[in-house]
Amino acid sequence: MIRHGLPRNAWWKSSYSYDTQGECLELQPTPDAQVAIGDSKSRPRGALVFGPPAWAAFVRAVTRDQLTTTVPFMVG
Repeated sequence: MIRHGLPRNAWWKSSYSYDTQGECLELQPTPDAQVAIGDSKSRPRGALVFGPPAWAAFVRAVTRDQLTTTVPFMVG
């Protein structure tokens, strides 16, 4: 699986990843205004891509500590 053809040096990591010494979550905006998210420890697995509405809903849910399986996310 590829990382959506995005430049390797344009990925940036969550500030929380540095605290755990794991460098886990990294993301990058795509040329078509979506957000690609991947695991920096397992780059060959590829990345998930979210459209702006789904990304905004995800960020809101995480910020409010409301991340559950009932939040309607659409990946793609």
